[in-house]
Amino acid sequence: MLRVLLAAALAVFATSAQAQTLHPLAPQPVGVAWPGADWETAPPPADVDRPAFDLAVTEVFAGVHPLMQETRAVVIIQSGRIVFERYADGYTRDTRLNSWSMGKSFTHALVGAAVLQGRVSIDTPMGNPAWRAGDRRASITWRQWLQMVDGLDYQESAADIANAGNARMLFGDGRRDVIRWAAARPLLHDPGVHWNYTSAGTMLTADALTRVIVPNPRDANDRRAQMRAWMNTALFDRIGAHPVVEFDPQGTFYGSSLFWATGRDYARFGYLYLRDGVWNGQRVLPEGWVDFGRTPGPAQNTDTYGAQWWLTPPSGEGRPSRSLIVNPDLTDAFSAQGHEGQIIVVVPSKDFVLVRLGRFDGGGEAWNAMGDWAGRLIGAFGDRPQSGGSSNVR
Repeated sequence: MLRVLLAAALAVFATSAQAQTLHPLAPQPVGVAWPGADWETAPPPADVDRPAFDLAVTEVFAGVHPLMQETRAVVIIQSGRIVFERYADGYTRDTRLNSWSMGKSFTHALVGAAVLQGRVSIDTPMGNPAWRAGDRRASITWRQWLQMVDGLDYQESAADIANAGNARMLFGDGRRDVIRWAAARPLLHDPGVHWNYTSAGTMLTADALTRVIVPNPRDANDRRAQMRAWMNTALFDRIGAHPVVEFDPQGTFYGSSLFWATGRDYARFGYLYLRDGVWNGQRVLPEGWVDFGRTPGPAQNTDTYGAQWWLTPPSGEGRPSRSLIVNPDLTDAFSAQGHEGQIIVVVPSKDFVLVRLGRFDGGGEAWNAMGDWAGRLIGAFGDRPQSGGSSNVR
């Protein structure tokens, strides 16, 4: 039975209505060791545009850019090795920093790990105990939640931050029971047709995943302990990452944010996606799962979002708002992004991962500056011809 469920779960990735050719994800380079307790290092490659690279590094660490403000860590991986790593004063390779909404991409991976184990099929309704039979919200599938086309009436941000959905859910009237608050949001759109960025949807997904993995906990502490143990064995231990994951008072992990990890932990996570969900010859995520994350969803009002990962549009600056990176040579880039400028950027054409951790206080203008900086830094590195890997059509 498990084999049948697993086959059915994996088959959905090959039949997406959103057909798109994706840049191949290369396998591990021959002769380069997989990251173990440590990670091979090398100087920036000979073909790097050194003036452009040096300028970008100086700009981000000297604090001379008026919008990007404080950078605490930058880690760059190319062709399997760390080719650049630097930390601001007071921070080291062992300092754990907040993921903020990069945690959504972690949740994508955790759902994928459950799919690989045959526990979740993403085209089945996800559900929540608050929704009775006949409630349309109970029909929304895992896939739709992950693509943020659930249709719930939820506003992530607002001019008055106290009224922003995420602030209310995590720190306001929802803080004692985040899932109950999120599950009470009514439908505004038909599921599957309208994209809306939503931390509430990712929190509901985190709760549903926890109910799958820990169906009968003794109490919130037991729920928390069992889920943390599963996360480690199913994902984090397998890639050598050691994040601290926060949980709410009911024992639900904050899947939309609040993973605390080191720069290298975030780089390992990006590297898992660069390598198509495989780590040291073992599949950690289902075949096609990474492609699912980096393929645009069904909604016509966005071309910059896949499934818990941000995308670079094939042309233009993106909709409904500007993509992080606007560069016709980097349209294969996809990224995890978090509040105050946390980013993991994966660029298959360059066999490349960039991690930047820090803070800034600005909104759209600061994010645009961050994207322009990341585009210049990544553009300083040469392309890497690839053979093998995935070239799936989704």
